[in-house]
Amino acid sequence: MTRWWMLMAVVTLGGCSGPGRVTVDDAWIRLPAVTGRPGVAYFTLEGGPSNATLINVSADIAIRAEMHESMTGAGGMTSMKPLASVAVPAGTDTVFAPGGRHVMLFDINPKAKVGRIYNLTLNFSNGARIYAGAMTVGAADPAPDF
Repeated sequence: MTRWWMLMAVVTLGGCSGPGRVTVDDAWIRLPAVTGRPGVAYFTLEGGPSNATLINVSADIAIRAEMHESMTGAGGMTSMKPLASVAVPAGTDTVFAPGGRHVMLFDINPKAKVGRIYNLTLNFSNGARIYAGAMTVGAADPAPDF
């Protein structure tokens, strides 16, 4: 009888980790061309069954990370603005990609290597935290083919 209850607990808990939360796909980091300059992280968030709000991102290879958004203004000038948070609507993909939302990575460890996977930590306003492995590419390399 005890085994049956243990099995039911495992099955029940396993169901809790399913599609009930935001997930991260296609995470990657572009290392800077010049040591000491910032790198950039990109990824796609798949919204869960309810709205969520991403409040910050950190990376294990950078001392500081900031969410930003690039935009083209009048006269074709491109600018960037920091983002305090990013809404992740339920059931919708929220994309961090070149030319749009991204995470600037400052003071990257100079020993970071192309082709390695480093960790991103994404923190949400409801206290949820997601860890995602991100493949690194060089400054002039194409984005990874997911």
